[in-house]
Amino acid sequence: MRLHEYQAKSVFADAGIPTPDATLASSVDEVVEAAEDIGYPVAVKAQVHVGGRGKAGGIKLAESRDEAEQVADEILGMDLKGYHVDRVLVEEAVDFVNELYVGVTMDRGEGKPVAMVSTKGGVDIESVAEETPDAIAREHIDPAFGMHPYQARKVVYDAGVPRELARDVASVLQTMYQLWDDRDASEVEINPLMVTDDDEIIAADAVMNIDDDALFRQQELAEMEEETFEDDLERKASEYGFDYVRLSGNVGIIGNGAGLVMTTLDLVDYYGGEPANFLDIGGGAKAERVANALDMVFSDENVDAVVFNIFGGITRGDEVAKGINSALEQFDEIPKPVVVRLAGTNAEEGREILNDELVTVEETLEDAVQRTVEYSEEEAQ
Repeated sequence: MRLHEYQAKSVFADAGIPTPDATLASSVDEVVEAAEDIGYPVAVKAQVHVGGRGKAGGIKLAESRDEAEQVADEILGMDLKGYHVDRVLVEEAVDFVNELYVGVTMDRGEGKPVAMVSTKGGVDIESVAEETPDAIAREHIDPAFGMHPYQARKVVYDAGVPRELARDVASVLQTMYQLWDDRDASEVEINPLMVTDDDEIIAADAVMNIDDDALFRQQELAEMEEETFEDDLERKASEYGFDYVRLSGNVGIIGNGAGLVMTTLDLVDYYGGEPANFLDIGGGAKAERVANALDMVFSDENVDAVVFNIFGGITRGDEVAKGINSALEQFDEIPKPVVVRLAGTNAEEGREILNDELVTVEETLEDAVQRTVEYSEEEAQ
């Protein structure tokens, strides 16, 4: 479960982490009223579950009433990377001289939580990790003992945080770890943690994701889930009962089983493509369920091609083939190229049933993924 920025900041503020004055608004009038109460300049920030909001036009500054009206009108109601914006956070603008990154997540390779600090805040931390990994200091934590104060100080100093800021940043990091542990979080992050000219620090952004399986222990946070607004695709996935995660690429992926879908995602990346989603239709999928999955992926405007990866165990290949044919025959023209790989139970029968005028059939997963990536590149041109 992902918290919105305003929800995560509320949790952070209650724990003692400094956050800017802010008000949630859902209309132009509410934005102006909030801005007048807070005092200009203010930042108006779209509240949707997507990164890169600023670059996409979802975060703008307003220095007057007229500007507040203008930016509110521009952001409210906009489509931001497929998400409809119906709420914004009106927030005190922070005059800063530096930006830091602090976060806590699980390092599955080490089997331990890891605290991370970087002086390269305010940018995509994944890009920093890939291009300049040494710019991120890391400290693994033994969950049996929690984060010791010396560990917080060590990772802060290793990151190169100036001495005059180190104590405050270490204190914020310890609080974040405690939240991560107490609230059953999978990730907590502040990017950026802004530094003012008088050496104060303030959380200008907030990320907090909660383990769904632990929500029964986190009733306060579970109630916040009712306040979150998913996009139409996620809402549709919930109605269909699919495990679905929207990603940023253009290769649609459908499979039966989480491991199979993850393998397909990895292969798409390996062959130079970018996955658009994780969609697991589950075992025993009948024709109607398969048709629903295709309807979902076709509804994503970012998708340029679709790979369907089915390994028959409980799920029969001939049933899947009927579902694919049924879904595609509803269209006068197939909206996006579809590549199908069937293996396992009744796979041969399924391949015979598939209408090869509507889909491309490949026998191996590698061939199917490569063909789909090629189609996606051609469609994107």
